[in-house]
Order: sequence, then C-alpha cells, then structure tokens
Amino acid sequence: MNDKKHNFSNDYSELAHPQVLQALAAATGQFSGYGEDVYCQAAKDLIKQRCGEPASQADVHFVSGGTQANLIVISSILRSHEAVVSTSLGHIYTNETGAIEATGHKVCAVPTVDGKLDASKIDALFDEYDNEHHVRLKAVYVSQSTELGTVYTPDELAALSAYCKNQGLYLFADGARLGSALNSRAWGLDYADFAALVDVFYIGGTKNGAMYGEAIVITNDELKADFRYNIKQRGALLGKSAAMGIQFQALFEDRLYDQLAQHANAMCQKLSEGITALGYKLFSPQQTNMIFPVFPTDIVSQMHALYDFYDREPVGDGFAVRLVTSWATPVEMVDQFLEDLAELS
Repeated sequence: MNDKKHNFSNDYSELAHPQVLQALAAATGQFSGYGEDVYCQAAKDLIKQRCGEPASQADVHFVSGGTQANLIVISSILRSHEAVVSTSLGHIYTNETGAIEATGHKVCAVPTVDGKLDASKIDALFDEYDNEHHVRLKAVYVSQSTELGTVYTPDELAALSAYCKNQGLYLFADGARLGSALNSRAWGLDYADFAALVDVFYIGGTKNGAMYGEAIVITNDELKADFRYNIKQRGALLGKSAAMGIQFQALFEDRLYDQLAQHANAMCQKLSEGITALGYKLFSPQQTNMIFPVFPTDIVSQMHALYDFYDREPVGDGFAVRLVTSWATPVEMVDQFLEDLAELS
C-alpha cells in the first residue's frame, strides 16, 4: 500500500468483485480436477450461450493468465517453422519477456499508430518472408481492445478475418480486455459476431472482476485437437481449475461480466471528457477503459505525487501518460483526479 489517492495504473489492482468472492466462498465439498468439474462445465456452457453460433460448438479452456493464454494458443496452433504476425505494440511483442520466442516461434512485428493491424501491413511482410529460407507466416495476433485502448470496428475485423481466410492464416484475438472492447461505443455488435470472425480468442477475467483466469475459446475445428495436451505441457492444467470455473460462472450469470466492463468504460469516458474539457489532448481516442492524455511534464510529475499511473512517451513539449479505469473505479476518484488536475492547471 502507498499514500497515493488512487491507482490508475491498471485494471487488476482490486482482488475480485464481491459476487465472485461470494461464489468462491459458497463452493464447498469435493470436485473433480483439471477443468472436469461441474463448475467449469457450467461456466463453459454459459460462455458458449453468450457467444452463440458458431461458438456453441466451441472448445473452452481455462488458464490462469493472459501471457499463459497467448503462449499456449500460439505454440499449439503453429508448426515449428511457422510464425505469428503482431503489431509493434502487441503484448506478445513488447511485454511478455520473449514468451512466444521461447516456444520456438518468431513474432513478426509491423509498426502501427493506432494499435491495429490491417491487410496492407501483413502484405508487406509476405514480400519479406516468401520462401523456405524464412519462417512461414501462419497466424495473426490482434488485441481487442488494443494496447492503446482502441477497438477494431466490426468492418475492420471483418476485413481482417476475410483476408486471413484467403491467405490461410489463423486469426487469434487476445481478449485480456475483451469485455471493455465488446461493450465499447465503437463496437456495436455482440459476442457472437466477434466469435464468428476469429479462429480462437480468449475472454479475460483477470482485468474484469475475476481474481484471476482467462477463458480460451476455440471456434476453428482444426485447432481443437490435443489442445489439453499443450495446456498440460505448459504447466497450465491446474488441479484446482474449479476455482476458475466458479469465477466465470459468477461473471457470466446475469451478464455481470458486461456490467463490470460497462462501468470501467463509463469511468474512463468521464475521465476523458473532463481532461479534454481542461484543454488537454489524447494520444489516441477514448473507446474503452484506457486513455493516454498528453500533459506538460511538470503536471505529470505533480500528478504522480497524488496518483499512480504509467508514463508512455514524450509528445511535443509534453508527455503522454496511461490512465486505466476498472470495474471498481469509484466515480468519486475520477472527480477527485479531475479536480486536482484542474487545480494544477
């Protein structure tokens, strides 16, 4: 603990939503291990129902964290000479300690200004990796929402999905913040629409009300075989997977998962509107629960004395910082941040 007023660094600083904790506390007695318990099965059924067709026939697997989900999925769907495409901001490229490369697969990154990939960026890579002297491009990794808090629109994702199918590429979506993305004003479609456009994705619980846990959803039948073997080999097949099933069951009953994401987005929208009303600009548009306002460097240092948040990069004479809201962010803390910023401004 520290003496700061609030932590806007991330969306996983709170332990878990009370309903999730209550569900864990209420689960008594014995249960089967390794995800074969009644809680995991109930949670899988709820996720499939929420995602609709074709995800009603999907395979669902629970793992403990996002990096774990990324390396298990990518190492499972690629052959030894195959590689994955990411933006230069992609989590697998920048913030996972070379986890993908440690499995033997190259991450081929392309620059981006908005956190997104499109066909033209991938086409440029095909010109470079075009024969057996190079790795073969086989998977495309996107984050929904992106590392800049932006969201692939339905049209953008549909175009990317069609391109991947035409090129024989698997499309994998990192859904660490999928709740905020699919409940964004920039999206406008549902889980079923999203699930139909990708081959495999995961639903992040860690950053949206769970104590920990991600739900990997595989819609492409080609990728389902032996997936549990890969989970076990990577040390992610937990004996007490029931704890994740309990959490996801609580999150997907009565759409609690979406309600929490909507709150996080609403708090970020309020924060964004207050910051721009004071005359500051955003590095990227506010679409989910993460924004990057640009403040003068002296304001940044003074606000750091009051709040926790991350610095991103210099922009002109100022500095872009990262502010993240969560399912538990109190509206009072957003108001207080804006009051303090206005006073310093």
